Amino acid sequence: MSGGEPGAGERLVRDAGVLGVSLTAADARRLLTLLDELARWNRSYNLTAITSPAAMVTHHLLDSLAVHPDLGGLRIADAGTGAGFPGLPLAACNPQRHFTLIDSTAKKLRFVSHAVQLLELENVTLLHARVETLKVEAPFDTVVARAFAPLPELLEKVTPICGPETRVLAMKGKWPKDELAALEPPWEVMSSRQLKVPGLEAARCVIVLGRSPAAAQV
Repeated sequence: MSGGEPGAGERLVRDAGVLGVSLTAADARRLLTLLDELARWNRSYNLTAITSPAAMVTHHLLDSLAVHPDLGGLRIADAGTGAGFPGLPLAACNPQRHFTLIDSTAKKLRFVSHAVQLLELENVTLLHARVETLKVEAPFDTVVARAFAPLPELLEKVTPICGPETRVLAMKGKWPKDELAALEPPWEVMSSRQLKVPGLEAARCVIVLGRSPAAAQV
């Protein structure tokens, strides 16, 4: 993909720019190398059902980078990172932030560990665990979750790694009307927006959730 797709790097830089992410040519090469490795490992380990090069760019790289403008703070957790998305692309583009990628599936984290070394990412920590069982010294500033669980279940599971000021970015497909209706205090929607991912026809949105100010003071 990095060498076999003419213009792939330029297209990635352009499409990332549409999402508000400034990539250098070197950044694009690293991200395409990540997809090359994912495709190679996928033949043996079945890490993703998405296998065409173009679809991997849109569904893994651009879809991950779409929430870049919504990140806050310096300590970011990716709950249920799977094969490293959205955590790895976001970490590659945010060297000033530290990312903790959490998953309970060992084979996926083996790939993520390999990718971290290959891309020389010094701002990534891996945790092989179920997020709901974690005990952390300090809460994360932002928790990102892509297709993790319905919103009420997601918030219940990530509560141990959240503090009063933590923001949870729930990456969703279609607008989760029923899930939003099921939200209970102290959690509430802080903001939300539709995501327009270049080359991706399917609906995408991000819901930013946090504890209500009154709850945060308790």
